[in-house]
Amino acid sequence: MTQRYDCSEPSARSAGIDAAVTALERGGLVVLPTDTVYGVGADAFDPRAVAGLLAAKGRGRHKPSPVLVGSTDALGDLVPDLPKFAEDLIEAFWPGGLTLVLRHRPSLAWDLGETGGTVAVRMPDHPLALELLRAAGPMAVSSANLTDQPSPQDCDAAFRMLGDSVSVYLDGGPTSGPVSSSIVDLTGGAPVLVREGVLSAGELERVVPGLTVS
Repeated sequence: MTQRYDCSEPSARSAGIDAAVTALERGGLVVLPTDTVYGVGADAFDPRAVAGLLAAKGRGRHKPSPVLVGSTDALGDLVPDLPKFAEDLIEAFWPGGLTLVLRHRPSLAWDLGETGGTVAVRMPDHPLALELLRAAGPMAVSSANLTDQPSPQDCDAAFRMLGDSVSVYLDGGPTSGPVSSSIVDLTGGAPVLVREGVLSAGELERVVPGLTVS
């Protein structure tokens, strides 16, 4: 049965976090607010749950899910070595609207889709999202919409699209969206701006002058 929690109230927020962690441990999906739009997430290390996330959105494996982390320490468990570019961008823009594409540890037991050994990872600047991520660990999270539909800026919009396919909805009020995070690919020799979003190319270039715009 789908549960929804109004996280503006402390007692409901605490109960919602607990319910979300339990749902994730059982392979369920959770809708949560981020600093951009609402996302739908699963345990990043549960392949069946991640497959369920993609199915709920009507999204294929060729569009793998990004991963959200609750701290830079959690990133270290996913990525073996951080390029200097990554360190500089993280210091400047995390938590916030910046997704980094990095090579993940080959030993990780996960299946996010057709990633080619990479992971798109972000630390969101939203207190409710960070609280959940620190309690549950890294989550595969994509915008809480059906494919080709607008990304939701409130919990009602997410529920209208995803309904009972989600176990727990955490309602944190409207988000600041609809602009998505900017994406920088750091898997090659130089940083490449794949998608300009919340952060402009100019803002990113001030931190990594060698940035290429794809």
